[in-house]
Amino acid sequence: MQYDESTVMFSHEYFMRQALREAQEAFNRDEVPVGALVVLNNRIIARGHNQVELLNDSTAHAEILALTTAYQALGSKYLPDATLYVTVEPCLMCCGAMYWGKIGRIVYGASDEKNGYRHFTTTPPLHPKTEIVTGILAGECARLIKDFFKARR
Repeated sequence: MQYDESTVMFSHEYFMRQALREAQEAFNRDEVPVGALVVLNNRIIARGHNQVELLNDSTAHAEILALTTAYQALGSKYLPDATLYVTVEPCLMCCGAMYWGKIGRIVYGASDEKNGYRHFTTTPPLHPKTEIVTGILAGECARLIKDFFKARR
């Protein structure tokens, strides 16, 4: 029996596993292993992983790269109906980008006690209409980061 993938509803776990694949790609390239993707209408429209070292650019975070790709794909500077999946809690810079892009939902895995936005503020620095979902596959997301930094010590 055939089915049309566009009618199948995928779960947060499904999309977070796709983001984890991006994070693994960053890990394999000796980048801090964070992966992100933008989903619209149940379809992945953009992917990204950290490329700070490769591009010698401190702003080349997974979220920023995925957002930029999504804007280009849609020809739009706003994503109010899209969801950004990211393996680790976004930093303030990435939250600023998501604020200006009016992203509809952010789903992240592991918390980041050092650099995540919650370390700096109790109020999420996001668009007021942005929904936040946390803790999706948090253990797997955290493990990849811990393994990366453990290997570097």
